[in-house]
Amino acid sequence: MHYDENNQNYSFRKDNRNLLDRDTFSKSDPNCLSTFLPVLLSCIAVAMLCVLYTQGIGNKEWREFGRTEVIDNTLNPDFVRKFILDYFFEERQNLRFDLYDVDSKSTNLSKHDFLGQACCTLGEVVGSLGSRMEKPLGGIQGKKCGTIIVKAEELSNCRESVMMQFCGNKLDKKDFFGKSDPFLVFYRSNEDGTFTICHKTEVVKNTLNPVWQAFKIPVRGLCNGDYDRTIKVEVYDWDRDGRTQINFTVAIDFTASNGNPAQPTSLHYMNPYQLNAYAMALKAVGEIIQDYDSDKMFPALGFGAKLPPDGRISHEFALNGNPQNPYCNGIEGVMEAYYQSLKSVQLYGPTNFSPVINHVARYAASVKDGSQYFILLIITDGVISDMAQTKESIVNFVPFRDYIDRTGNHILSMARLAKDVLAEIPDQFLSYMRTRGIKPSPAPPPYTPPGHPLQTQI
Repeated sequence: MHYDENNQNYSFRKDNRNLLDRDTFSKSDPNCLSTFLPVLLSCIAVAMLCVLYTQGIGNKEWREFGRTEVIDNTLNPDFVRKFILDYFFEERQNLRFDLYDVDSKSTNLSKHDFLGQACCTLGEVVGSLGSRMEKPLGGIQGKKCGTIIVKAEELSNCRESVMMQFCGNKLDKKDFFGKSDPFLVFYRSNEDGTFTICHKTEVVKNTLNPVWQAFKIPVRGLCNGDYDRTIKVEVYDWDRDGRTQINFTVAIDFTASNGNPAQPTSLHYMNPYQLNAYAMALKAVGEIIQDYDSDKMFPALGFGAKLPPDGRISHEFALNGNPQNPYCNGIEGVMEAYYQSLKSVQLYGPTNFSPVINHVARYAASVKDGSQYFILLIITDGVISDMAQTKESIVNFVPFRDYIDRTGNHILSMARLAKDVLAEIPDQFLSYMRTRGIKPSPAPPPYTPPGHPLQTQI
């Protein structure tokens, strides 16, 4: 610390893990002055968020400074997002940390459950032993809310960034069915020899040879400008939590009976100004069902087309062109893969449903404890060639043309379609669970012991 400088730059980082029990995660990122770690002992958090407030000089008004990312399904989240604050030794800089259990996508904090609060000054954090402050969370009458840990380190003046990309080869197979779903966690080393998380990659689904997207990170966030400082990288297999998980798969009809995609009469018409019928149906249903799939990674299949380069006919091909990993990122990713497939495959036939139904059924058959529920959305022009093999599997057909609004209001058409397509799912879901005697899982314990994280380390 150099107290002869009036203006010092610090960074704050949020870290919601039991740092007292797990030294690897016990310090905050030096690139963030505030590492807050609530260990919530008395509530079950589905998705946790921390909001930092600062107080202006000369008034008592609290102003929101920033929010961490939302961490799902843990009482000890390890936040990556950091807060950078200017530190003035001669001023009292009041800080407040509010924790919330996030219940929806709303940015309005009043829509979420308040979990606790802690107040301190920036000087209190900086002046603590090792610039590490620990405080109990309060704010709820008669309730113990847990603990918050805040860690500070002075930032270097380094303004450089580094672009990095990683891949894996022959990783360990952790999933009972399928391969692993690996992601990387990066840690920077602290001055006291501990490590603090500073970056997470995306999850690459169902592969032992992942290639993660390139990412850019400030050097001071990775090593505080010290190029000789150690960086630790860990590989984890992403796992779902214990709640019932809905797995959504989409299959799209690429048979010639849909018409030439280059012609306006085709249901697959590539109109540059509006969605075609297939895209509207996919978007209408998918944007609703995706809220119940936690990772938003959806297998997207096509059937009834000739595939390049040899023109073989397929009734079960991946829209993204990767049969080993047919997952698309969100409904937008599915739609992008759909458009790309239209440009590369040749519409053909016949219209066989059974291959894609069996594809999803193979996955569903492997999970018998009720922890996962599989939904297959088939979008087709209605001309079915293998009805004898599929009629027992199809519950209801919803003709899109019956929902087209005559005034041209496609938003209304899509809303009506989605409502009727999805209307039966809750009853089907409950009926399935009841007939098999599967009851809701008990609430998880209020504390996950260190060494038993939700993810499995590879």
